[in-house]
Amino acid sequence: MSLTVLGVRHHSPACARLVGETIAALRPAYVLIEGPADMNDRIAELLLGHELPVAVFTSYADDARRHGSWAPFCGYSPEWVALTAGRAAGAELRFIDLPAWHEAFADRSNRYADAEQRYAEAVERLCAAFGVDNTDALWDHLVEMEPGEGLAERLAAYFDLIRGEAAAGPSDTAREEYMAGWIRAAVADAGERPVVAVVGGFHRPALIRLAAAPAPGTPWPAVPQPPETATGGSYLVPYSFRRLDAFAGYQSGMPSPEYYQRLWEDGPAEAARYLLTAVAGRLRDRGQPVSTADLIAARTSAEALSRLRGHRHPARVDVLDGLAAALINEALDIPLPWSVRGTITAGQHPAVVEMTAALSGDRVGRLHPDTPLPPLVHAATAELERHGLDRAGELEIDLLDPAGRERSRVLHRLRILDIPGYARITGPATGVDPVLTEKWTIRDHENRLVALIEAGGYGPTPAAAATARISERVDAAGNDLGRLADALFDAALSGVTDLAGDLPARLERGVAAGSDLGELGRVLAVTLALWRHDRLLGTAGSDLLAAVVAGATRRILWLAEGWHGAGAPAELRRIRAVVAVRDAIRHAAATGVDRDATIAVSGRVAADRAAPPDLRGAFYGLARTLAEDDSDPAPAVRGAFTGGAAGDWLAGLFAVAREPVLAPGGILGVLDELIGGIGAEEFLVALPALRQAFEFFPPRERATIADRLLEMRGLGGSGRDLLRMSVPPEVVAAGMALDEAVEERLARAGLLGAGVPLAGSPSAATSVPPSAAPSVPLDGPLDGPLCGPLDGPVSAGEER
Repeated sequence: MSLTVLGVRHHSPACARLVGETIAALRPAYVLIEGPADMNDRIAELLLGHELPVAVFTSYADDARRHGSWAPFCGYSPEWVALTAGRAAGAELRFIDLPAWHEAFADRSNRYADAEQRYAEAVERLCAAFGVDNTDALWDHLVEMEPGEGLAERLAAYFDLIRGEAAAGPSDTAREEYMAGWIRAAVADAGERPVVAVVGGFHRPALIRLAAAPAPGTPWPAVPQPPETATGGSYLVPYSFRRLDAFAGYQSGMPSPEYYQRLWEDGPAEAARYLLTAVAGRLRDRGQPVSTADLIAARTSAEALSRLRGHRHPARVDVLDGLAAALINEALDIPLPWSVRGTITAGQHPAVVEMTAALSGDRVGRLHPDTPLPPLVHAATAELERHGLDRAGELEIDLLDPAGRERSRVLHRLRILDIPGYARITGPATGVDPVLTEKWTIRDHENRLVALIEAGGYGPTPAAAATARISERVDAAGNDLGRLADALFDAALSGVTDLAGDLPARLERGVAAGSDLGELGRVLAVTLALWRHDRLLGTAGSDLLAAVVAGATRRILWLAEGWHGAGAPAELRRIRAVVAVRDAIRHAAATGVDRDATIAVSGRVAADRAAPPDLRGAFYGLARTLAEDDSDPAPAVRGAFTGGAAGDWLAGLFAVAREPVLAPGGILGVLDELIGGIGAEEFLVALPALRQAFEFFPPRERATIADRLLEMRGLGGSGRDLLRMSVPPEVVAAGMALDEAVEERLARAGLLGAGVPLAGSPSAATSVPPSAAPSVPLDGPLDGPLCGPLDGPVSAGEER
């Protein structure tokens, strides 16, 4: 038997070089490679002539689990060199591992992520013996910096040591038994001709033992087939160096792939020179000073460290340590990333972040034009072309137009599948938003093809894939109301109609146990809209959604009646929950919501001084709206209104019931009186909330309020002028507070005479310098309190 089992570290230039040299010298009959056996019929597809890096992406879904994984290749991957060198030597090429969808890979997103924790203790002992920080530095010291004679023996000793006598786990045991079957069959078929197997070093000792003495005629192992009920497949995708980088979270990657690409192509000396140049260039491009003296110091330090550590040329960590010593002067709170194994952690020095990014590189692979692609890629491309969505630019869509609504659905399906390049700028945020248009930005993106190929595991068309993706989100959400509501609304936006049938029932159970008013309000708003309208989802009048609407309404009322916290600021999420209750009572009586009970609860919450002011204001507005109460509002408003919480109370009121404010003879007069009576300092505290409260009125309604205020004072002019101030309202309010403070000190000193105007009086108002005064002369309480809130910020594009 002439069997050579090469144990390698995935993505190691030294191992890749050894593999190429071994195959060229032995010219074996078979080259066996740790890789998915179900790709054996498609090896020619891998060798079409792609620009590396590329990866085999495998997706799998059945009733029990969904799985996706990648098997990446770059120029210095030993597995890739085995393919190319084996083809050049005329060998038969075979992948010998279980398919990536197999249960043995259920806990891995990357095929080459061998479970290092089982031999971590041995690696730690080696690191301590050689005086290095981690396995990457150890590997460079033992292998990459000494790739010459005796490398195969050093690798064998290294992997034998770290594997030791430990038994592999169940998944690796199954894989090793399967790979050994391929090795035995190849050796039996090859006769006296050599066989080379290229496998992860962890598996090498077990495979040598399992493959010993194969019997003649040993059959080739069968390739496992997925269950008939499962969906999925394997396709080539472009990959990138950033995804290969261990610093970015790649489970089995060598860190700094661009550095190792240079090491593979040019050797360690040139790789070290490149590293210095690349880091300096990146830092300078980002405005960080790197002088020639700094570079000389870094190079000198790197060379000194390499000699001290026994390297003939500076290794990766030698150069990085030298750069850190030359460029970073302050103390670091966390370890340098190359001194530990894992991802970049928060809090790293900016120069360190740029160093690791420079070594990661920006190479992105490209597939050969003849590469087969999953059906989703072709289906999505055809849909985009059919609807005129295949060109970059900005797009406005009318949701009332059937053609526009279909274009919107196509874009939402791509958004749900996380296809880059499609971003919605504006549009409805819930099913009750009076927004009938959407604005999108479409742009070309280098990762669009990758994302489409990877999303192909969800289905052959955008509609089918989006349905599967939303169903997956529903399964992952459990009873999380917010996530379930988001999934339901995305289903509506994308036209998905065949979701898992238990979604409404799951929402109903979640509502019964919900304790977050904001989430309950969002669920109610979305389900109410879908129950009322069938243009998007066809669920109008659904009994299941009706149960959710009624249950969410009852739950919100029950929670609100016991919701205490008088000092809490206005919270828009819980205010919107009261708005959703209002709409349910108005439009969904057929669902079983109780109008009389809602009015009764509203009255109690509005009068509960322990309830937050925004809820009291919201429920006061709800009771007045639903009861159609036209009585004098002054007593109730005065009883509920407190100066410090004025803005919060008004925010709740205005969100739920703007009509009582705008109606002739409504509550505007008493509000003017109450706001005008707030002290200057108290008004400054309340001003932000007051401005927020008045933002519930669109610009035209703000102008109407201003007109009414002018009429109440018998003043002429346009109310719109009150919406334009030459200075921010905070400045006016601060001036009023200053006046009040001055008058108080004058009074204490006995200096407040008859000729000194009082703050807030007509004469005081006219004494404000022109640069700080509103554009229309005002007197009385109108000089400040209502001008500030009316001048609050508005949405982009609104008329002020």
